[in-house]
Amino acid sequence: MSKQDDILLDHGVSGNDHVGEVVYDDAGAAPVTLGEVAGGDAAQRPATEEHATEGSGDGMGCHAGADEMRRAAEKAGKSEILAQYAKDYPQGPHDQPQSMCPAFGSLRVGLRMKRTATILSGSACCVYGLTFTSHFYGAKRSVGYVPFNSETLVTGKLFEDIKEAVEKTADPDKYDAIVVTNLCVPTASGVPLRLLPKEINGVRIIGIDVPGFGVPTHAEAKDILAGAMLNYARREAEEGPVQRAASDRADLPKVTMLGEMFPADPIGIGQMLAPMGLAAGPVAPTREWRELYAALDGAVVAAIHPFYTASIREFEAAGRPVVGSAPVGRDGTAAWLEAIGEACGVARAQIDAAKNASLGAIAGALGACPVKGRITLSGYEGSELLVARLLIESGADVRYVGTACPRTKWSDGDREWLEAHGAQVQYRASLEQDVAAMEEFQPDLAIGTTPVVQKAKEKATPALYFTNLISARPLMGPAGAGSLAQVVNAAIKSKSRFDEMRAFFEGVGEGDKAGVWEDTPDIHGDFRRKQRRKLEIKAKREASLEEPVGC
Repeated sequence: MSKQDDILLDHGVSGNDHVGEVVYDDAGAAPVTLGEVAGGDAAQRPATEEHATEGSGDGMGCHAGADEMRRAAEKAGKSEILAQYAKDYPQGPHDQPQSMCPAFGSLRVGLRMKRTATILSGSACCVYGLTFTSHFYGAKRSVGYVPFNSETLVTGKLFEDIKEAVEKTADPDKYDAIVVTNLCVPTASGVPLRLLPKEINGVRIIGIDVPGFGVPTHAEAKDILAGAMLNYARREAEEGPVQRAASDRADLPKVTMLGEMFPADPIGIGQMLAPMGLAAGPVAPTREWRELYAALDGAVVAAIHPFYTASIREFEAAGRPVVGSAPVGRDGTAAWLEAIGEACGVARAQIDAAKNASLGAIAGALGACPVKGRITLSGYEGSELLVARLLIESGADVRYVGTACPRTKWSDGDREWLEAHGAQVQYRASLEQDVAAMEEFQPDLAIGTTPVVQKAKEKATPALYFTNLISARPLMGPAGAGSLAQVVNAAIKSKSRFDEMRAFFEGVGEGDKAGVWEDTPDIHGDFRRKQRRKLEIKAKREASLEEPVGC
C-alpha cells in the first residue's frame, strides 16, 4: 500500500473511493438536505406578483444568456429600469462588458464611502469575483451577501431575506446608508428592491440593479449608484435643512467635479480656480454622504467624466449648469477655465487672470517633458480622451483613441479637438476595434486594456496598461502636464528589449503550435469547420423558434 493510501485510510476513505480524485478528509460524506428553504416550507408560500416571475427558477442562472435574462427581467417588472439604462448607456458593437463585471464599479463607489454598508444579491461565483477584485484594489471593508436558490427566487423568499439583512445591518451608530445591489439573476427574476424601506432607524436604504445584460461597463455602473445617491440627497435637501460636509469650509462658490480623479487633481484645480474667486468643490462620487449635499450646492458641475448621465440628470434637476471636458494641457485648460468662468458669471478680467496664472506653467512643463512616438490608446475608465489630449500636446503622434464609454454631448469638445489633430475617436470601442487600430497604425507604444497590451507584446510592441499605469496619475493643470512623459518615454525606449525577447523565443511557435514538440501538432481545419457549422445551425434554429408565428 502506498503512502498516499495510508493517508486516505487514516481519514476513513478506502483505496477504491478515490479513483480519479484525491480526498483529504471526510467532508464529502456530510449529509446534504435538498429542496428545503430556511424559514418554512417554500412550496406553501404564495408567490406574489412582485416577487415571482416566469422562468425564475432553474435555467435562469448566469449561463442563460443575455437576451434570455433581459426578456425574463422585462416580464418580471424590470422593463422600466432596463429602458432607462438603454437610454442612459446606449450599447455599442458588444452587448456585454468585455472588461469586467459592471457591478464592480458601483461596488467600488460604495466601498469607498465612509459609514456606508454594501450588500450584494447574486450568484455566489459573481459575489466571490467582485469581492476578490474589490479587495485586490484596496477595499478594507466587508461586503454583505444574501444567497439564494431557485425556490427562494420563485417564492419571493429572497426579497424577504434581503429585507431581513438590511434590517439587521441598519445601525445608525455605524452607518449613514446601506447600498443593496441586485446582480444578473435577481434582476432577471424581478427581485423588487424598490419595495425596501427608504430608511430604517435613520439609515438610508439605496437599492440598485446592476445586471451585466443591461449595463455595458463598470464605469457606467459608478454613475448608477452615484445618481441614485444624488437623487436621494436632493430630495432630502428639498424637504429641509441638511448637514454640512466637514470639508465644506470655504465660503466661495464651488465647482463640483464629476468623475473619479487622482487625489492631487482637485487640489491643482482649486489653485487654478482661485483667481476667479471660485473654489474646488466635492468630487462625485463622494467619499461620505454629507458631501452629496455640498456637491448639489455647487455653482457649476464640471463633467470631468462625461458619461455620468444619471448624475448629470440630478444636477440639472437641482438647477446646476454642467460644463464638459477638463483642464488638461494648455488648450484644454484655457477652454475649460473660459467655460467655467462664463457659467459662474465671472468677470472677464478674472478669467484672463486665471488663464495667465496657469497657462504659462503648463506650456513650460509640456516643453520640458516632450513625448516622441506614435501611440494608440484605449481603455474603459472614461478619461481616455483627456489622456489623449495631454499626450498630443506633449508632442506624441496619437492616431487612435478608443473608449468603452458612450458618446455624450459633454465630450464633444474633446472629440472635436482630437479629430482636428489627426486622431480617430471610437466610442463604445470593442476589443476587436482596439486591436485592429493597433495593427493598422503600427504604433511605437500601445496603451490599452490587458488583452490589448498582451496582443501588443506578442508582436514585440511596447505597451502600457491604461488603468494602473496611465489613469492613476495627475492629469490636470501644471502638475499633470509632465506626469505622463517619463513612463511613456521609458516604455517607447524599451522596444529593443522586446526585440531581444522575440529573437530569443523565435521558433517556439504560436497559438495551437506554441511549445517545443517532437512533431508539430496538426491543425484539423475540417473538424473545426464542421463544429462551427453545427453551432451556426443550432443558433439559427434557436432564433427561428423565438420568431412570432402568424395565424
